[in-house]
Amino acid sequence: MAGNPITIDPEIMGGTPVFSGTRVPVATLFECLEAGESIDDFLEGFPSVSKEQALTVLNNAKGAVLEAAQ
Repeated sequence: MAGNPITIDPEIMGGTPVFSGTRVPVATLFECLEAGESIDDFLEGFPSVSKEQALTVLNNAKGAVLEAAQ
């Protein structure tokens, strides 16, 4: 996947971070996981988001947390 998996644009969902090419807020992925859903459940509910996008966002979040912990 080329480019950033996240788009922030005031014209899309009022600037809420969304998965690029969609109107699905990135926070929705974390909310679904927090509620005990799997990534596959999330992707089934939001088919406009690719698995690659979801995994990239999770890996970026993981990296940010590990970096902040140092």
